[in-house]
Amino acid sequence: MRTLIQRLFINNWHRKLLSLILAMIIWMVVSHQMTVTKHVTDIPVRVDHLPEEKTIENMQVNGILNKRITLIITANKNVMDDLTGKDLEVIIDARGKPDQWIANINKKNLISLNPDLDIAKTITRVVPYDLIIKQSKLVTERIPILISQPIGEAPKGYQFLDVWPYQLYVTVTGPEETVKRLKARGQKMTFNLADITHKELDALQAHNRHDYSEEVSFHIPTSWKKIRLPMLSDTLIEIDDPQAKELKIDFNRQDLIPLGAYIPVSVLFPPKFSSMLNPDTYSLDSNEFLTKRNGIMMLTQPLYAKGVSRLFVDIVKDMMQILVIAVPKTERDTLLWNCQFAYPHELEDRYVAKVMTESCEEGGAVQPQAREEYLRNRFRHYMNRFRLYTASNEKLNLKIELEANTITVESQNL
Repeated sequence: MRTLIQRLFINNWHRKLLSLILAMIIWMVVSHQMTVTKHVTDIPVRVDHLPEEKTIENMQVNGILNKRITLIITANKNVMDDLTGKDLEVIIDARGKPDQWIANINKKNLISLNPDLDIAKTITRVVPYDLIIKQSKLVTERIPILISQPIGEAPKGYQFLDVWPYQLYVTVTGPEETVKRLKARGQKMTFNLADITHKELDALQAHNRHDYSEEVSFHIPTSWKKIRLPMLSDTLIEIDDPQAKELKIDFNRQDLIPLGAYIPVSVLFPPKFSSMLNPDTYSLDSNEFLTKRNGIMMLTQPLYAKGVSRLFVDIVKDMMQILVIAVPKTERDTLLWNCQFAYPHELEDRYVAKVMTESCEEGGAVQPQAREEYLRNRFRHYMNRFRLYTASNEKLNLKIELEANTITVESQNL
């Protein structure tokens, strides 16, 4: 065994070592010169030297086309093992070209984005690739942006109220065909309520001194006023509409607001049942919950509102009533009811005038017409979601039934 090992490793060791070194050198040279061919995908294409008044559809502001291409490339094997589309870029020169032409892409069009990649030394061949280039007129337009209802949940203790303005515009420059499509269909911007904290709203509410102090306006930070238009840019585009400085999301504290007034109760007798149900045959029955005051049947127990402002309550509390719909027991066991407002248009005008006056005194920046539209939407929103609550923070639940010649009204949670 010792003799065998000696023959293999010790005898003529210098010759054997030299042979090993030569073999390694030959292997490295062959490996370095060995070439392979493969498809390299997602290579960006940049067009340079376009006329100032021209552009290309689906080209970003940095000159890169949205479309990426795949090239068949032959190069050294050790380079090709790691080569990707991120290492390369295709450059097309548009100087002196007609509005539409076919660009023949080859090795000369390639540049390296990888400082460790030398195209001239490592890439031996690129299979020619034809790309149709069509120039378009470069135009500038204002694109409408619809501010949609936010997603997500409002911070605890607050309720989403509204967003304002409902629409903004952003000025963009790009290919005529692309810009026209964007302008025709508009864009949508949606905020997430989860990005707004309870602490931020509390701080805003603490500085509110109005009659509608339950309302809190969260002004959208500048960093949020950007929109993504991938057809024109790979980065966010800042909204340059002057009205964007007024962009805000309004919230309302979910506090109970006492009405401080009695609520009249009346009955609607549908004509089709009037032969059996009418004011002569049925009337409201008095009890500890419903009493007659100055000839008017009223709910006299303390009631509350929530999700509206104190100003709204002050304006509507004397112009509201509960209306009961009288139908036979064959139609319903318990009668339906709802809370109605008398002459809502006048109430709306009073609300708007009150808030507009305070806004003018404070030098509000919103244009009067836009401000009025915003406030009218606010008032209607309040009316649509107005509900009565009890002191225990429960929605008022009335049980109303037909009895012998009377209509009884009872509360199930008072």
